[in-house]
Amino acid sequence: MKIAPGCLVTIDVKMYDAQGTLLEASEAPLVYLHGAGDIFAGIERALEGRQAGDSVSVRLQPHEAFGEDDPGLLHLVPRALLGPYVAVGMRVEGVPGRPNDGRIYTVTELTDAVALLDGNHPLAGRALRFDVTVRAVEAASAEELEQAESPRVPDFLRPG
Repeated sequence: MKIAPGCLVTIDVKMYDAQGTLLEASEAPLVYLHGAGDIFAGIERALEGRQAGDSVSVRLQPHEAFGEDDPGLLHLVPRALLGPYVAVGMRVEGVPGRPNDGRIYTVTELTDAVALLDGNHPLAGRALRFDVTVRAVEAASAEELEQAESPRVPDFLRPG
C-alpha cells in the first residue's frame, strides 16, 4: 500500500543538524496519520506515495521546521523573580512579572542581577535533515481517524 491521506504510517526517524550531527532518533517505530498535520508538511510531502521499505532523506529550512529565531522572544528579567534555585537550562512558563503567554522559556544566561529567558524553540533558526524509513502503511480505521487529534509522534517531528 502506498502512503496517502488517511493512512497510518509506521516510520523510523533520525534528525540531524546541517553539519550532520545526530540530534534525535526514534527509539521505537513511530506511528502517525498521514495528512492530519501531525508531522512537518515537508516530511509528509516527501513520504507521499512511498511504501513499506522505502527510505527518504528530507532537508528542511528553519521556516519549514521550528521557525526562525525571533529576537522578540528574548527577555531580560531580574534574577530574583526566578527564585533562589535558578540555573541555566531551567524552564519556566511565561515571563515573570508579565501576563502569561503560555510559552515555555529557557534560562540561557545568568548574571548576579539578571537572567536571559529565550522563548524560541531550541532548534529554531536551524536547518535540519530527517532520514525516514517507512516500516508499514495501512488504512486507518474509522475509530483511528476519530482519534487523530491525539498524535503519537514525538515533539521533534511535530509542527509547533
